[in-house]
Formats: sequence, C-alpha cells, structure tokens
Amino acid sequence: MTLQQLKYVVAVADFKNITEASRKIFVSQPSLTASIRELEDEMGIKIFSRSNKGVTVTNDGEQFLSYARQILEQATLLEERYKNPKGGNPIFSVSCQHYSFAVNAFVDVIREFGGNKYDFTLRETQTHEIIEDVAHLKSEVGVLYISSKNEDVISKLIRKNNLVFESLFTTNLNVFISKSSPLAEKPFISLSDLAPYPFLSYEQGDFNSFYYAEEPLTEIDFNCPKVIKVRDRATLFNLLIGLDGYTICSGIISHKLNGADIISRPLMVEDKMTVGIVTKKGIALSRYAEMYINSLKKHVGIKS
Repeated sequence: MTLQQLKYVVAVADFKNITEASRKIFVSQPSLTASIRELEDEMGIKIFSRSNKGVTVTNDGEQFLSYARQILEQATLLEERYKNPKGGNPIFSVSCQHYSFAVNAFVDVIREFGGNKYDFTLRETQTHEIIEDVAHLKSEVGVLYISSKNEDVISKLIRKNNLVFESLFTTNLNVFISKSSPLAEKPFISLSDLAPYPFLSYEQGDFNSFYYAEEPLTEIDFNCPKVIKVRDRATLFNLLIGLDGYTICSGIISHKLNGADIISRPLMVEDKMTVGIVTKKGIALSRYAEMYINSLKKHVGIKS
C-alpha cells in the first residue's frame, strides 16, 4: 500500500466517477483502475461498487477511506512541518456554527500565516455537517455547542466518529435582538416577553430536529407561534432588525463584524450551553489549528 494509492481512492470517492477522477489527478483511467484493484486485493476488501452510473463507496470502503484520509492528512502535516515549514502553501479548514468569535479567530490565523499564498476554508454550516467534516478531515477543527437537551445525541455522534469535544466555555442563555426592538430597554428577557415576536433559527436540512438545532431552546420548548428558519447569519441579523425578531444564543457578539444594531440580553431560564471545539482523536494538530484554538480562547475571554 502506498500514499499514491490512498490519494487515488480518495479522489475517486470525492468525484464518484473514475473517469472524472483520472482527469482531475492527471492519471490515465486504466492506471487508476488497476491501482485501486491492486489495493483492494491487498486489503482484502471492496472499496467501491462499480456500475454504468459510476462508483459508490461500500461499507468497508467508508471505513477504509476514513483511515486513508487520516494518513494523508498526517503525511501533509509532516511535509509541511519538516520539508518546507516556511515556504509552503498553507491549507486549513474550519467548520462551525454561526459564531462571530469563530470568524474572528479565523481572521487571526490568516493574518499570522496567510502570506502571499494560502488555501483556507471557513464553513459556517449545519450541526451534523460540522461533525461529518471533522470526521472525514474536510475540516481540522469544528466549533459547536452541547446542552442538556442535545448532549446524549451529539456526544454519541462524537464518539461514533472518533472525535473529541473540548469545552471552551459554559454560559447562561441569551437572546440577540435589534437595538430598536421593543425589548431592548429590558435588562432581562423572559420567554413570555418573546411571544409576540418571530423566533429566528438556523435551518438544519435533513437533520432538522431539536437535537441538531443551533439554538439551545427551540420552538417546541416554549410557546412560540412565529418561527422563521434561515441558512446564513447575515439574513438572520437582517430579519432581527426588520421584524423585531430574536434568536437564542450564547450572547457573545462582535460589533466589529456584525455592526452595532444587534445587541444581547440575558434570557430568564435555568438552561445553559457549553460551546467547544471538535477535533479528530489521535490526529496531531497543525500549527494553524493550534493558533486557531488559542485565538478562539482569546475571543471568548479565556486567559492562557
């Protein structure tokens, strides 16, 4: 088994088509097919099922690809650290829920390591995709929260995918509202105060249950007749302002990124949320990931 063979199977899995993969990685289709079959014979498994429509990954192949991606990531880190530590092309990815401090930390990494050439990715995405991204090493770090309501399901997913959750901070629940909202003058906000206004939450696609919700309280937890689901932070904040809406959150906001029109107020409930980072177990972090995590701690007020 060689690193080249691992790169081949990952490419085929990504493109789901041998012809397309061979074109993208500049290898002839017969050579690519022969290399994958040799690897399958050596490992004693079928990685792909082939048909006229392309290829699909088998159950054995899914597990094999998970290990293959880990090995390739570690090989990249080795080359980056020892072969060309200063002159390489930095590659780093983060998947996170919609937190301004996660963006601020990402900016810190680019300012420190970006230079003239880099390939960085920040995905503000759905909860299940964060776990999937880190599990398959599409992202080196994930940022999400756990609460008493979702802890069993999220923790089970984290363990199942061989991930580690490290707490950054635990906080009481807050609401984001517009500074022009009728609720803005209140020092504390109750659930009954929120009833007349639309509740804005992030849509979770095929996993749209309260276990995966980005908000630690959902419409099923309290009397909430008006609900609007969105996909991105800018839309949510625009609706907060335009409709006097609200969302339930950690309360940490960056006015530099999000402007001064959004404010935070404590929510009068006993629930708490723990925001933390998700990484792959047993994988050495790159210097970009290490700095990102340190910057996260700085932006949420954790002193080193």
